[in-house]
Amino acid sequence: MDELLPFLMAGLGVGAVYALSGVGLVVLYRASGVLNFAFGAIGAVGAHVAWSALQAQWPQALAWAAAVATAMLLSLAYGRLLAPRLAARDATIRSIATLGLALMLMAFVEWFWGEQPRRLILPTDLQAIELGEVRLTGTRILGLALAVLMMAGVGWLLARTRIGLMMRALANDRALSALLGVQVLRVDTVAWVLSGAFAGVCGLLLANIVRLQATVLTFLVIPAFAAAILGRLSSLPATVAGGLLIGMLEACAILLPGFAPFRTAVPFLMALLAIVAFRNTTRAA
Repeated sequence: MDELLPFLMAGLGVGAVYALSGVGLVVLYRASGVLNFAFGAIGAVGAHVAWSALQAQWPQALAWAAAVATAMLLSLAYGRLLAPRLAARDATIRSIATLGLALMLMAFVEWFWGEQPRRLILPTDLQAIELGEVRLTGTRILGLALAVLMMAGVGWLLARTRIGLMMRALANDRALSALLGVQVLRVDTVAWVLSGAFAGVCGLLLANIVRLQATVLTFLVIPAFAAAILGRLSSLPATVAGGLLIGMLEACAILLPGFAPFRTAVPFLMALLAIVAFRNTTRAA
């Protein structure tokens, strides 16, 4: 167990980012029925904006705000300009359309900022908690705290506010909700903005914990999807738990002989097992 502890702690930080990402995906899916494949790419653009701002000697807080604002604006632009044009199409087509956005954003980042890996330095790197022989940085603690707080915030929004009520109505039946007077475009706009905020925060954290590179951040969406699937694309607590579990298993997989080079496959395996388990449960019911 002592040998596993450092890897579990390391995985906990990355898992918190996966959990946050999963919540961002679930929020948008519950409101609009769209699985946003561009989530990671939007976060990548925001993280690179923060890096450029810091290089220009902007204050830290302003650089972070610029990153999150950029991600929110990108998400809002797609949600207001392109997503409504696909509103009448099948949910699968609307989701696949975001893959095109992801590829365009990834290409733009590589063209504008280059492909070389960087690392975004955050002030929280200087803070740490010592747990025996394990050192847990402030950034990883921040990611874990944000995962819990933002999950609670979204849960409150869905359960206690009018816009949350409309989101839940759309999740049940979009056509009927529109006939009953729910402002679909307004609700979708709020969902896209929220998803963009999550993408911006996750991009900042992952650019620090792993590295700042367009492809790495763009493919953040894969473990995020796995976490969302573990939460059945509806349960926020289960999504957070799934993200944390995936992060810790991925970190511990390095200890398995022969499997370490393939440990990035852990999210795929978890998602596959979850789909099989849920299908069997549904059939049994």
